[in-house]
Amino acid sequence: MSDQRPDKYGVSVTLASRHEGEANVLNVSGEAVIKGRQLFIRFEEPGEGPEGQAEAVRTTVKIMEDEIRIIRHGGVQSEQSFRHGSRLPGFYRSPYIQFNLSTETSALGIAREGRSLTASWEYELFVYDEPSGQFAISLHIQEEPLV
Repeated sequence: MSDQRPDKYGVSVTLASRHEGEANVLNVSGEAVIKGRQLFIRFEEPGEGPEGQAEAVRTTVKIMEDEIRIIRHGGVQSEQSFRHGSRLPGFYRSPYIQFNLSTETSALGIAREGRSLTASWEYELFVYDEPSGQFAISLHIQEEPLV
């Protein structure tokens, strides 16, 4: 008998970001968990530890009806939240630096179809209340078997 519950399943994750003409794309496998009306996507991002060694960053993306929150733990710790028309607080911490930040989201779209999801959002990042750049993010998840 499988211990896999119907509210937990494997996903492929594509996270693309654009900032000042520079584009980055991350393709990883992860896990999706449905809790009530919220969807949690968990995956690991490659990262670097304080001594330059490889150190994964565990990332959780919490998707609600009108808000997305990204939480990272590992070589860095951070939290960012996005809600259309809102400026929301967050933070960033690494072994070298820590600061408060906030995001002012100008566009946010979330579309779920079955166990697939596409989300996109645009925001301005503020560090210590000073503008630090405009970002455009897209997230796509597609169900895949848990390994």
